Amino acid sequence: MNNSESKEVNFRTGYVAIFGEPNVGKSTLMNSILNTKLSITTKKPQTTRKKILGIYSDEDSQIIFLDTPGLIEPHYLLQKKMVESIYSALNESDLILAMVDVSKKVISNFSGKLIPILISHQEKKSIFLVINKIDLITKEELLELIDSLKTKMTFHEIHPVSALHSFNIKKLTDSIKKYLPEHPPFYPTDILSQEPERFFIGEIVREKIFEYYRDEVPYSSEVVIAEYKERKSSKDYICAEIVVERESQKKIIIGKNGEALKKIGKKARKDIEQFVNKPVYLELRVKVRENWRDDQLWIKNFGY
Repeated sequence: MNNSESKEVNFRTGYVAIFGEPNVGKSTLMNSILNTKLSITTKKPQTTRKKILGIYSDEDSQIIFLDTPGLIEPHYLLQKKMVESIYSALNESDLILAMVDVSKKVISNFSGKLIPILISHQEKKSIFLVINKIDLITKEELLELIDSLKTKMTFHEIHPVSALHSFNIKKLTDSIKKYLPEHPPFYPTDILSQEPERFFIGEIVREKIFEYYRDEVPYSSEVVIAEYKERKSSKDYICAEIVVERESQKKIIIGKNGEALKKIGKKARKDIEQFVNKPVYLELRVKVRENWRDDQLWIKNFGY
């Protein structure tokens, strides 16, 4: 056996679903492991809407992370599609990262809602418990929390981390590798995701909407990249359409004299330029599609 054949046999590849309540830090964890901002993150729950694939590759492994929306009780079609994407990720995965943070409400919900789902997968999947935001509690509190969660079900491993501060992230990544099957990489080892550039540009704009607006407006909004022109003689042109459900929401997005729209456009353009590594001209348009979150056709058109 030559060296290249030996390396191929020893290589490990597999899918890892990141599963948990909204806002426990799932996207932050994946971004930390990949050492790049792939999934958008905000302080608002339900920022992640789709299953986002992030690819970690090194000399002996490829870990394909599936960042999922937080598990919620769905009230309209969009949320139903979000929940479906969670179960799809769990079924596809070789290993599940069951993620909690240290707040009492999250721990309670995890025990009541998520543990039964995990138990239904434990015969076929490896399951890690990942306790995030441990920088917010003492060592004694952490040990007490671990002892409590260990009584709920049997986890293959338990990893306390701080995703925001990249604490214990390497240890977690190294442990994941050991549980993956031996297999050559599924994707080229020099890419971070299979999603097109347009998808991430739309997500950046949507992130700014979540950061800037309150109440129902962010949850009623979708972003579509209507046009993307690469231009040699000037800045690349991007036209992003912000879709909302009502005229009143359109007025809020635009703001007085268009100031609100200009503000999010400026912030989004800065992040987009950093993402694509070139200057861009970003045009934002706002359109109304009544009750799109409960409309099967629009949900499908938006890729859910």
